[in-house]
Amino acid sequence: MVEIIKEILKNLPSDKISEANFEAANIVLYTKDKDFFLNNNGLIKKIVDSIKKRVELRPDPSITMEMEKAEKEIKKIIPEEAGVDQVIFDPQRSRVIIEAEKPGLAIGKQGAILRDIRGKTLWVPLIHRKPAIRSKLIETIRAVLYQHSDYRRKFLDKAGHRIYDGWIREKKEEWIRISYLGGARQVGRSCLFLQTPESRVLLDCGVDVASEQHPYPHLEAPEFNINDLDAVIVTHAHVDHSGFIPYLFKYGYRGPVYCTEPTRDIMSLMLLDYVKIQRSENKDPIFTTEEIKEMVKHTITLEYNEVTDITPDVRITLYNAGHILGSAMVHLHVGNGLHNILYTGDQKYGRTMLLDPAITMFPRLETLLLESTYGGRDNNGQERQMSDIELKKIVQATIKRGGKVLIPTLGVGRSQEIMVVIENMVRTGMLDKIPVYIDGLVWDVTAIHTAYPEYLNNSIRKLIFHKDQNPFLSDIFKRVGSREERRQVIEETGPCVILATSGMLQGGPSVEYLRHLADNKKNSMIFVNYQGEGSLGRRVQRGEKEYTANGGNGKKNEVVQIKLEVHTVEGFSGHSDRTQLMNFVGKCEPRPKKIIVNHGESSKCLDLASSLHKNFRLETTAPRNLESVRIK
Repeated sequence: MVEIIKEILKNLPSDKISEANFEAANIVLYTKDKDFFLNNNGLIKKIVDSIKKRVELRPDPSITMEMEKAEKEIKKIIPEEAGVDQVIFDPQRSRVIIEAEKPGLAIGKQGAILRDIRGKTLWVPLIHRKPAIRSKLIETIRAVLYQHSDYRRKFLDKAGHRIYDGWIREKKEEWIRISYLGGARQVGRSCLFLQTPESRVLLDCGVDVASEQHPYPHLEAPEFNINDLDAVIVTHAHVDHSGFIPYLFKYGYRGPVYCTEPTRDIMSLMLLDYVKIQRSENKDPIFTTEEIKEMVKHTITLEYNEVTDITPDVRITLYNAGHILGSAMVHLHVGNGLHNILYTGDQKYGRTMLLDPAITMFPRLETLLLESTYGGRDNNGQERQMSDIELKKIVQATIKRGGKVLIPTLGVGRSQEIMVVIENMVRTGMLDKIPVYIDGLVWDVTAIHTAYPEYLNNSIRKLIFHKDQNPFLSDIFKRVGSREERRQVIEETGPCVILATSGMLQGGPSVEYLRHLADNKKNSMIFVNYQGEGSLGRRVQRGEKEYTANGGNGKKNEVVQIKLEVHTVEGFSGHSDRTQLMNFVGKCEPRPKKIIVNHGESSKCLDLASSLHKNFRLETTAPRNLESVRIK
């Protein structure tokens, strides 16, 4: 028996615990004693306070109420207005998942309804929000997890053994190094490899969609061996941070993937779309839907500010990054107080219509791994208010002359931000009511946003929870669900706004819209997100007046003339600009002693590293791919 389990059981009555398991870093105890389950007189809390680990007491499956009876009892206890949709049992773990339209009503005041369910059925209830817009993907993901609950139980126990088999209280000799397998002096294929005497951990594992020559991370690096990999941590769902993770499962990885719940859902959607786009371009996908499914089965979701061990000597906490829904900065506490690292992933240190700004207060911090997408000297973005005004002017002018506005956008983040901005302008009378067509991933990602409103900023949460006004449900938004509907929008529909993926014009419906709208001077196109070097979006943004469109399906390639107006409105970026990055470092509490700059074009990484060194008198570096940095 693992030492930590022995220590816990020493402090409990010997006849009360029937089984003890791990669920990754969490320790789960099962009891056949009904009274002990419902009231253990604070014994479990004392143990948690002593060992500083999460310990949960559950009823042994043998004493739970029969499932049919329990479902009837649950529906009797929860008020009808909570809108209970599904009740799904996880018998291996004595849990019942209840999907409700209004989770707050299903939980009850200070959890009273949950306690009532526990007391009467002896099941442990968990409440999930039913998305306001139906999401087939969320339904599929939840179904996969429910169907494989027995496998999940074994997998989580195995992950726990990896964490605790080497568990000791005293300090020992330690070191830390980070190797850049991607994302150093470039935007794309972010992949950092953390090594300690005990651990091998990947921080992100993405692809560079704009690169033909070097799209994938350097997993051939001599220090990386997939068989030794302990864990993968994903900061957010964009494919330049997550797009290579199913490839790891293709080649045998069966360890945990840590991220927030929205990241898991959006990442799965983005990866399925990535496979679809590769097939549409007559390329062999680098992985299949089966590998994406494996990734979902092995994902462990964490909430913001939740502290968890992932290996014997690495403990992580995810903090809001302000970039997209569920995006996180990763705080790594390495060793027994040895060193503290913050990996920002992509972050936004500024309030948006959708999200709160990135967090700057941490328990401890010595080394900061900082993004620099807009870290160059000339990257001081305009005030957000000015961006809103500029967007409104372009839309108004285009609509007035009878044109269409195409906004190629990332499926997640900028698209929802733009939706909220336009909805607000229409609702407050700043814009005439116009149809906004949503195509590609945008609609599906928006559905996921409606499942996790608690991750949105306070203003949006108030609209949803207190005023029952979900901006995503506005009748101005029209879903485009087929090629025929897309053709109608292009040929038959009058003035409108079109939001479509992909944001860099690298495949997806946005490319099709551009192809048909490009030669009409009445139309406009607005770039609102970063355009990767080499992408069609970057070339058009720089002023190219024609490009060659792939004919596909045996058709001839076509030269497309660009006559529509091309605009860039920068204030909508989900990345911090130069000033925000400097302010973020200035506000970090505690101030880091060392900063490693990554995720930016070479000149921007070097410029930001130099400026941070001069301003804050800190050690800074901007490594290249395949370089390793000894941190401790």
